[in-house]
Amino acid sequence: MKKIVSLAVLSALVAGCMDTASQKDATYGYDGFGEEQLAPAENTLNTNAYLMAAAPKYYIGSPYKIEDVQYIPGEDLTYNQTGVAGIVPVELNGSKTSDGEIFDSSQLVATSKTLPLPSIVKVTNLDNGNAVVVRVNNRGPFVNTRIMDLSAAAAQQIGLTGTAKVQVQVLEKESIAVKNATLGETVKPAATEAVEVQTVEVAAAPAGDYSVQVAAVYSEDNAKALANELASYGNAVVVHEGDMYKVRIIDLDATNARRVIDALRTDKGMAPGLLKSGKWVNADSI
Repeated sequence: MKKIVSLAVLSALVAGCMDTASQKDATYGYDGFGEEQLAPAENTLNTNAYLMAAAPKYYIGSPYKIEDVQYIPGEDLTYNQTGVAGIVPVELNGSKTSDGEIFDSSQLVATSKTLPLPSIVKVTNLDNGNAVVVRVNNRGPFVNTRIMDLSAAAAQQIGLTGTAKVQVQVLEKESIAVKNATLGETVKPAATEAVEVQTVEVAAAPAGDYSVQVAAVYSEDNAKALANELASYGNAVVVHEGDMYKVRIIDLDATNARRVIDALRTDKGMAPGLLKSGKWVNADSI
């Protein structure tokens, strides 16, 4: 039987898209709409350009709970998980996503409980082998039984009409690129007198338990300018890794790494990543 959405429920649905996992009644996940069978949406836009476009903001967010399960958002370029996926209801068209975009069910987009927003992932329907590349731009679903909800357009691509078991894999290069595009406004020439910033090859990166990564860009000059700007936060260097220049504050113990992360979030509105002995860890794990 088709569900009828009242104005009160619809208002709660729209409010629930704003990363309010603790408010069960204000999220679309709790009323079962995420499992509704929707009519396929036609996708006539340039999906490549849309997927890789800059978002209004790069968003990670704080740890939160759904019932008794805690979720810790964070950067994880090796993310590769399986679970159940559903469909975001088309009634949410026009609502704002957690990274400030406007939800459009005709675009190839999806929700995630923990991945940075935006991220680019490959979703494979394990029932039929069909796959689609989507832009993750919103938190959710706010139920523990599903790991992801897809837009109607993305669901159509993989033959999903209700719920199905899927594999979700982060596309590292594309996710880094869309993050850089979103954070591009933070990479500006320093207003003060420039100081010499060290650029090191990845194999020669200085030793130390913790490093805070602020950005990864293709321009060495932009990377040096940003490192220059952040020199007051610690030993800011530019690490040359492949074709990317990564701005990191290095040689930090756990206490100072926590201080730097909090300061960058508060002072600069940034979403820094955290490495321990060269390996990615959750930025809120210390």
